Amino acid sequence: MTPEALQTPTLLIHLDRVRHNLATMQRMVGGRIERWRPHVKTCKVPEVLALLLDAGVRRFKCATTREAQVLLEVAGDRPIDLLVAMAQHGANLERFAAIAAEAPRHRLSMLTEDPAHAATLAARGFGAFVDLDPGYHRTGIPLEERQRIAAVVTAAGPAMRGLHCYDGHLHDGTPAEREAAAHAVYERFVALARALAVRGELITSGTPTFPAALSFAGFADFEHTVSPGTVVYWDARSAGLGIDGFVCAVEVQARVVSRPTAQRCTLDAGSKAFDAAAGDPCAVPVPALDGVARAPSEEHLPFEMRHGEAPRVGELLRLVPRHVCPTVNLADEAVLLDGGAVVAIVPVRARGHETRPRGDAEELDRSDAELDEQTVRDHDVERRLQ
Repeated sequence: MTPEALQTPTLLIHLDRVRHNLATMQRMVGGRIERWRPHVKTCKVPEVLALLLDAGVRRFKCATTREAQVLLEVAGDRPIDLLVAMAQHGANLERFAAIAAEAPRHRLSMLTEDPAHAATLAARGFGAFVDLDPGYHRTGIPLEERQRIAAVVTAAGPAMRGLHCYDGHLHDGTPAEREAAAHAVYERFVALARALAVRGELITSGTPTFPAALSFAGFADFEHTVSPGTVVYWDARSAGLGIDGFVCAVEVQARVVSRPTAQRCTLDAGSKAFDAAAGDPCAVPVPALDGVARAPSEEHLPFEMRHGEAPRVGELLRLVPRHVCPTVNLADEAVLLDGGAVVAIVPVRARGHETRPRGDAEELDRSDAELDEQTVRDHDVERRLQ
């Protein structure tokens, strides 16, 4: 089977390029793979998670119960230190607690910014990382509010694992400008950790700023980790950051389905195949064409040439997504390539969100069986009505 024989749009993952990126990350952390706590929201695919585990990665971040469940299943008897990078409440917290109970060899922690929540985590056996806001107002306690932070540290008690300060919103400017801005954040972060006498793990940095974190001398006195996930696959947006050594390991194969003019064509891969929230163009063709993708609709991606003629109807194009993480999440299946050859077609098992409040297999099987019985009854009613 060749990729060209498959239906489109097709999510392609190049395993050889993933291995290249893992080797690059190994070099960038100076061989200390324990300094890397990747967010698995990017990978989503068990076969790729297995490559990270084979490379020695044991610390991870996740956001959803499905990501946690899949990662721990792939890890098997290799103990994992997993941080849930969002404070969870209600049914979500209960589901994470069930996952933790079913995987006692693994260590689960969670972000927290509230004393009552921190105490709940401690009582449920979770570790706790205090979530801090360096000024981007997504989540966490502002770095300057030391009394609030100290109250959460106290409430966590022995469950206290460390501090989390995400600076990934620093993605504009040159590498030198990002480094200067990031180091200013780290100075405040380290000062806070010293003032509170926190000696646990300090976590920073998504893809745009992790090189700046690795170069910050102030972290030498602490247990420090960076948490970029996009580095595993890379993408068109990351390629513009000025960080060398990574290659784009994910492409979407699409087909030209319309050619309104000689300079315009439309592909069958719209916002249901590419993340459209990160801006335009949502994807870049490889090899490069002298043109640009316009704003997509659900199933259509218009492409306009600057010079020359547009590809013909029926032609296949491969495109690198602008933002790879949500692009992978959109696909039900991924085609795994190695050296350009198809080696497997696999489900993207960690995509999406769970809904049922309970996650044990017996409960799920019973619910599915009840749905099947209802379907049979519905069909029987339809036949009688006809």
